Amino acid sequence: MFIAVLCVLLAMLQPFVLSVLARSSTRRGDYLPSPREYNESLTGWHKRAHFAQLNAFEAFPPFAAAVILSWLAGVPPARINLLAVLFVVFRIGHAAFYLTDKPALRSQSWKLAMMAVVALYVLALVQLA
Repeated sequence: MFIAVLCVLLAMLQPFVLSVLARSSTRRGDYLPSPREYNESLTGWHKRAHFAQLNAFEAFPPFAAAVILSWLAGVPPARINLLAVLFVVFRIGHAAFYLTDKPALRSQSWKLAMMAVVALYVLALVQLA
């Protein structure tokens, strides 16, 4: 379970890394008065980094819950670890494809990451049945 917990930590940190990337071309004082308005004014890959950040925040809760619930249900740790690693790898791909403006690959990465989450829930349900 060490690997799965590490993956939860990495998934939790991803939006913050993307936030730093989104604002990397600016001085800190530029966005402090109104960060949400500032984020909406971003362009190019900085704006895509902001959108990737928002998506990473949305993807995190179902993933974290799936890891916890599958563990509580007694799913074998090796399966949880594998699916957690796959989720993180696909989410890193999702962010990279977002930043580099490759929407088809970005969407595929998103789907695969969500399939890993669904698989964790299904394994938990099967274990509890």
